[in-house]
Amino acid sequence: MKTLKFKDFKARWILEGVKTATMRLFDDKDLKDGDELELVNSDSGEAFSKAVITEVVYKKLGEIDDIDLDGHEKWDSKDEMLQSLKKYYGDKVNLDTMVKVVKFKLINEQD
Repeated sequence: MKTLKFKDFKARWILEGVKTATMRLFDDKDLKDGDELELVNSDSGEAFSKAVITEVVYKKLGEIDDIDLDGHEKWDSKDEMLQSLKKYYGDKVNLDTMVKVVKFKLINEQD
């Protein structure tokens, strides 16, 4: 099972059902449809849920649109998106950087 980490406030959004997608750059986990995930709060280090990937969209950051970001927090502009992602990934991020938009749904332990 693959692990994805989320800041505390994003973990809360996931548990509330508001956040059902994440963007991942430089994917070293080879995330793909059907993968089962353990979701971890990166602030506490604790697992908070399990999920399954329902769709992966792979394109350049500059090509991402609102439809791709359904279930993900939105930005007011491409520049705002870029600045936000640079906080997580550093200055190597630009509009030509390839990104995976990973859409997922939570699963119960009994599933």
